[in-house]
Amino acid sequence: MTMTFAADWLNLLLRWAHLVVGIGWIGTSFYFIALDLSLKKREQMREGVAGTAWEVHGGGFYHVEKYLVAPAHLPSDLIWYKWEAYLTWVTGFGLLIVQYYFNASVYLIDPSIYMMSPMMAVGISVASLAIGWLVYDGLCRSPLGTNTPLLALCVFALILLATWLFTHVYSGRGALIHVGAFIGTIMAVNVFGVIIPNQKKIAASLMAGEKPDPKLGAMGKQRSVHNNYLTLPVLLMMVSNHYPMLTGHPQSWLLVALVLVIGASVRHFLNRHDAGDPLSRFWWSLPVAGLGLAAAVVMTAPKDFSGAAAVADAEVLALSQAHCVMCHAARPAHEGFDEAPKEVRLETIEDLRRYADLIMAQAVQSDAMPLGNETGMTEAERATLGAWIVQQVRMAR
Repeated sequence: MTMTFAADWLNLLLRWAHLVVGIGWIGTSFYFIALDLSLKKREQMREGVAGTAWEVHGGGFYHVEKYLVAPAHLPSDLIWYKWEAYLTWVTGFGLLIVQYYFNASVYLIDPSIYMMSPMMAVGISVASLAIGWLVYDGLCRSPLGTNTPLLALCVFALILLATWLFTHVYSGRGALIHVGAFIGTIMAVNVFGVIIPNQKKIAASLMAGEKPDPKLGAMGKQRSVHNNYLTLPVLLMMVSNHYPMLTGHPQSWLLVALVLVIGASVRHFLNRHDAGDPLSRFWWSLPVAGLGLAAAVVMTAPKDFSGAAAVADAEVLALSQAHCVMCHAARPAHEGFDEAPKEVRLETIEDLRRYADLIMAQAVQSDAMPLGNETGMTEAERATLGAWIVQQVRMAR
């Protein structure tokens, strides 16, 4: 069993686990925010109850009550929703290690952006995640934390600053996956470092016969809402490496800004709808999301090579030999691959024609390939390749 084969299985299992626990975390986050927003005050509610909700699911009916702080007595079988968040971060960081840290020279480092050692790339990654949380937490605990719009703007600016820095240090793929890790770390530590500890302090106060501090509940609620609004953007960041139109864009930091606006706006619309607010109070959120999406589509529009001069097959085959076949061959020369990635081989003209759409997306419209631009493929060479692909399309017609 080769190391590459073992690494592939480890990657697959971590990815599977990350997906499963992530679904659980996101599901509970969405559910409890929707539950909070659907609570209603009713007659004859018990003391301390903020609101109740009647729900139906799976053929059963449920009556849920929410207390302002906590009831006077807590049962011994109290359910805590925390492990989904913890395990999502642990499996995600495991994937970061297996996919990006172990292959930093391929997936993180792009010499044309910033030349550094794999150790330095990993060090910047770990430090940025820790610093990001500390800055975010400081903002929330500062006087800004009581001003929701201003705090939201500051968190937005923090994520954009981190994105801009990542795009000036890492490859396109490495930069956007770190934006996802940056946001995901904030969300996970919100649970581990604020929400759960505060809930435990409240429970301890009740058991000691003391009145809990309502600020602890308010702080936990604030972080929970932040996690809810950040969920849609972080999900897109985590799958961004499959879309070179995002990772390979020269202004990918601006695309991240648009993704944040789109995701938060859609989430706001759904939240206010669940709360039963009149449409006149939140109708604007969908048009804002639509404008953000339109801007992203325009920004990622493909380059036009229709007016380029004809390119000979031999010239394109030489480009493939120089930049592609070290990985995409029956027997790859690259030490990181035992076989051609995704079984895509680019050794002949027929191969190049067969995978022309993939080549256009990965190596022409973006610089996602070659990985980390290890071979130093130039913009002129990418344009030549694009012109040849357009030429093939015309001939096929």
